[in-house]
Amino acid sequence: MGRIVHFEIHVDDMERAKKFYGEVFGWTFEDWSEYAGMPYYGAVTGDTNEMGINGALMQRKGPSPEPCQAMNGYACTIGIEDYDSTEAKIINLGGKVALPKYALPGMAWQGYYIDTEGNVFGLHQPDKNAK
Repeated sequence: MGRIVHFEIHVDDMERAKKFYGEVFGWTFEDWSEYAGMPYYGAVTGDTNEMGINGALMQRKGPSPEPCQAMNGYACTIGIEDYDSTEAKIINLGGKVALPKYALPGMAWQGYYIDTEGNVFGLHQPDKNAK
């Protein structure tokens, strides 16, 4: 099977991106720049015994995505426990709402945001009472 095992988030400002993802989601980072031959920080997103994958922040090699541009790639969706407090952190740290919180009835709350580097990502809070 072709299971996804790693992700990369392309960034303009590495320190700003590390701060954003570290403070919003509690991710930690390991400097893998020497191995990659460019600014590249491994992102540890949670306990290895939990479902999910780790990834990296890497230096963007071209122009940032344009506002209102159609998605050209994959959007990572991040599982969270408290939607509203996570959204507040995103906004307070310079992120923006791309698609406001909405219900997946009987399953979860979902929404999409733009990080400090112009990338789109999703939030997903399981909630059987969502409607």
